[in-house]
Order: sequence, then C-alpha cells, then structure tokens
Amino acid sequence: MTVPGRRAADRLLGLCLLGLAAFVAVQALQLEVPFSYDPVGPKAFPLGLAILLAGLSLVLVAKPGDNGHWPHGALGLKLLAVLGVLLVYATLFTRLGYIVTSLLAITLLARLFAAAWGKALLTGALMAVGSYFLFTRGLGISLPHGLWLSALA
Repeated sequence: MTVPGRRAADRLLGLCLLGLAAFVAVQALQLEVPFSYDPVGPKAFPLGLAILLAGLSLVLVAKPGDNGHWPHGALGLKLLAVLGVLLVYATLFTRLGYIVTSLLAITLLARLFAAAWGKALLTGALMAVGSYFLFTRGLGISLPHGLWLSALA
C-alpha cells in the first residue's frame, strides 16, 4: 500500500528539478564568448544537460516511485549541509581558485560522511590537485587560479 505523501515527495522533487533545468537552459542560452574555439560552442554542454534533466524530471512527475519519502532528522540536515557546501563552492570558485575551493569542498563533504579529519584532508588534497592536472594538462581546460594568487603575481 502506497502512502500519498510519498508520491507527492517525488512529484515535488520532479517539479523543482524541472525548474532547475529551465534555469540552467536560460543561463546557457545567454552564454556568450568573445571568440569561438569550438564549432559547437560553450552552450551545447549545459543546454544538453538541461534538456536531459528536464526529461528525467518529467518522468519523475508523471510516474513517481512507490518508495519515495522525505528525509528525516540527521539525514535531512546532512542533505542541507551538502547543498550549502556546494553553494559556497560555486560562490568562491573564481575568488579562491579551483584547487583551494575544491580542497575545502571535498574535505567538508568527506567530513559530512564521517571521514576522519586526516583522511578527509588527504582525500581533498589528492582529488583537488589530481583533478586540476587532469583538467588543465589532460583536457586543456583553463581553470581559475583565484584572485588571491593573481594579486601575488
């Protein structure tokens, strides 16, 4: 027997994700670069993700699952903390730079999921530096160094 509140939770999440997809699509369509280094352009990837998210959100609204439920207690707070860490990460990304911001975010996320401080810091450092070199050297993607580092130069 399914509880009506469980289906409502899935539908509400689907509607919120649909709104997020619309926001991402609008932002992607407004993205302009002074030069084109790619024949597809920088709009294609976020626009594709927005379309995919919108499609999956509509599935969640039209056919919610039977086992969806609202998180309670500590899990709900942990999810809000993850959202907070990601919002701070997005806010500080260009100011502090990729490595510093990623180190802080990964360390805090590891701590949220019960990693010891030493392991969380080591994981944060390895993932931040490793992914930085993967993106910059392996894929040729330019990542921000941070305003604080450019002030020292």
